[in-house]
Amino acid sequence: MKITIPELSLIVLIGASGSGKSTFAHKHFQSFEVLSSDFCRGLVSNSENSQSATKDAFEVLHFITAKRLAAAKLTVIDATNVQMEDRKPLLQMARQYHCFAIAIVLDLPEELCHERNQQRSDRQFGSHVVRRHSQMLRRSLRGLEKEGFRYVYTLNSLAEIESVEIERQPLWNNLKHEHGPFDIIGDIHGCYDELETLLQQLGYQISSSPPAPPAPLWDTPTYYHPQGRKVIFLGDLVDRGPRILDTVKLVQNMVMAGTAICVPGNHENKLLRKLRGKNVRVNHGLEQTLHEIEALSDEVREPFTKELQKFLDSLVSHYLLDDGRLVVAHAGMKQEMQGRGSGAVREFALYGESTGEIDEFGLPVRYNWAGEYRGEAMVVYGHTPVPEAEWLNNTIDIDTGCVFGGKLTALRYPEKELVSIPAARVYCEPVKPLLQNTVTRTSQQELDDVLHIEDVLGKRLINTRLKPNITIREENAIAALEVMSRFAANPKWLIYLPPTMSPVETSSIPGYLEHPAQAFAYYQREITEVVCEEKHMGSRAVVVICRDLVAAEKRFGVVDESIGICYTRTGRRFFDNPALEAELLARVNAALSQSGFWEEFNTDWVCLDCELMPWSAKAQGLLREQYAPVGVASSLALNDAVNLLQQASDRNVEISNQLSHYQQRAEMAHQYIIAYRRYCWSVTDISDLKLAPFHILATEGAAHIDKDHRWHMEQIAKICQLDPALLLATAYKVIDLTDPSSQAEGIHWWEELTAAGGEGMVVKPMQFVVQGNRGIVQPAVKCRGQEYLRIIYGVEYSVPENLQRLRQRGLSLKRSLAMREFALGVEALERFVSHTPLRRVHECVFGILALESQSVDPRL
Repeated sequence: MKITIPELSLIVLIGASGSGKSTFAHKHFQSFEVLSSDFCRGLVSNSENSQSATKDAFEVLHFITAKRLAAAKLTVIDATNVQMEDRKPLLQMARQYHCFAIAIVLDLPEELCHERNQQRSDRQFGSHVVRRHSQMLRRSLRGLEKEGFRYVYTLNSLAEIESVEIERQPLWNNLKHEHGPFDIIGDIHGCYDELETLLQQLGYQISSSPPAPPAPLWDTPTYYHPQGRKVIFLGDLVDRGPRILDTVKLVQNMVMAGTAICVPGNHENKLLRKLRGKNVRVNHGLEQTLHEIEALSDEVREPFTKELQKFLDSLVSHYLLDDGRLVVAHAGMKQEMQGRGSGAVREFALYGESTGEIDEFGLPVRYNWAGEYRGEAMVVYGHTPVPEAEWLNNTIDIDTGCVFGGKLTALRYPEKELVSIPAARVYCEPVKPLLQNTVTRTSQQELDDVLHIEDVLGKRLINTRLKPNITIREENAIAALEVMSRFAANPKWLIYLPPTMSPVETSSIPGYLEHPAQAFAYYQREITEVVCEEKHMGSRAVVVICRDLVAAEKRFGVVDESIGICYTRTGRRFFDNPALEAELLARVNAALSQSGFWEEFNTDWVCLDCELMPWSAKAQGLLREQYAPVGVASSLALNDAVNLLQQASDRNVEISNQLSHYQQRAEMAHQYIIAYRRYCWSVTDISDLKLAPFHILATEGAAHIDKDHRWHMEQIAKICQLDPALLLATAYKVIDLTDPSSQAEGIHWWEELTAAGGEGMVVKPMQFVVQGNRGIVQPAVKCRGQEYLRIIYGVEYSVPENLQRLRQRGLSLKRSLAMREFALGVEALERFVSHTPLRRVHECVFGILALESQSVDPRL
């Protein structure tokens, strides 16, 4: 006997004690799929036979059942389940989680069950218990299907039980093995001419092979794509339009030929009920479909109607495709319903969900399920006509109202490209006007006006393309929330935060803590070429700039605010003076426009990674409260000490060692003051600022991490030369790591930079992202000069004993942090350019802020 079980089911074993339910369950199902009431008694009482623990045991069993069904795991309930009240909560859970409830009844003779119980030392109870179970079982048998079980299998003998084979059947909506590529087409409503034009524009050709039987009743072509793409039709093929039956035949031909997939729409569902003789109201275009059918000749009408009924009845409510990454349904599909089978799931796929209200046009008000969608799978749907297809929380409505004079739209998957054909005319006047969207802000941007704390709070695992499963601890998330909520700029601009950067490994060269030789040695293990970029004496800044206010509103959803923003690496506005920021943005915009940047990159916005100088423009607090007081106090105290010691020495007191020691200390204090003063100059207006971009991070449709650093430097140099008073092109050198002389040239250049008071340089692989033997390689390491390190580590860091102690510093945590933040930053950019919801972008940005609150030596 073969029992077919849908892959997502709640299987309820029903039988008297001793009927062999546990043996049956463990023979046919995996151990973790089976939930036993006896085992749950043991969990809560240490005894599987403690009847006093039954209530608690079933609470545990029901809790675990709910968790498994929510996770779409087949679950088997091993309990007697002979009473209706015991089965009722299980059936309720099956309905709640939209899965099939299946009853497998083991109906064996009472005597056999009692005999088995007698053979078990833990089952010493009278025959009356089995008798009562059997009686209740037989009273239940006839009503199991009415209770809600989709399938009921009754096994009446040991022979039947022994002969059972369990076959697991994928759900009809499971097409996860279909990976595409696909062209998903919205509601057609009989607009056959537009459909053919759209198919041809998508690259489909008419097949010379006839479709599979049954033979076509009239000449309608079958389309295929020479590159193996498939069409997915989102239903509502019928009603309202001029060539309804031709549309149905074309779709049916493609489905039969294997070049298309189709889900039903509510109009197909209503037509099917009408064809089956149900009493339905003939309106909303159904009259036109029936008229076309009636116009068929007598010899064609009957076979066509039968064929049509069979085709419509075969359509499945929705499909999961591409390993579950894509969901298609006529009216959409909530996350908790995807890949499940129930009447409620089919109803939602056909009609969506309404609020129960009626709008001014007499139409039901649709509940905006997509506004609350948080699923990983992309959901593509139609049903509700919209002027333009647009994304909302990883869902997209592509019904652009062709039959109402709009467009017929296809979404190319996985490319996420939209292709549309305008309607030849208005075929049907809509009840609700299909107004063109005059507002530049999208529905997604309007939804993103309110950010939800649950999207960022608590422990989180963020999966990125470069580094999977980055953990954000709860305590770090709380610290990030403090920064984001109190100090951050308008979050709609925050599409990226720069990662921290690790220094080079500690040098063993006398007098040096950091040296380029260690940077070259680190990268030499994985690559052959690096870029050395001058490290500017400023503060890290991200500049997001749009071509104009319209572009800022359209792409970032900010209204009448600014054409862009300049913010720090912690997401705060760089300038307290809005006028100064506006002038800087205007100057950068002018340089971009003059260079032809907007046209060359086909974009209206750009995100730049920069250094803004002077350092004192943002670090006034540090200067006043830390660096200047240390410098002044050290200089005064040590100079006084030197003067006193010199006076004593002049009187022939033997203190030469002490005098030399204090003179060295005074000289180090002087060097300290000189070092930090190089980074400081007064800023009264924009002429006192210098902006040095070094990465073109992203433009519309592209995160430029696929370009090497030489490309970034060359592109930025073109822009900087148009406003050299403000923009500074970063000096750089390309070093061949296989050539010792090239390495020597790089070291010499670093020595020149630092001798002139420069901070040092940043060493990067030529490629933006390098995959090494152990994952991605550090995207950059900084190599700082001797005098700059005096600012970082203290006035007397270069004393040999201090330097020796500092050489024991550990870099592993800093490097791990740099890698994680780099992966999150890249992920944030890639999500933004692919138009994912802002909450998904902020998940990564917020993650970087959270990681920044981890305890790492700030001097590294």
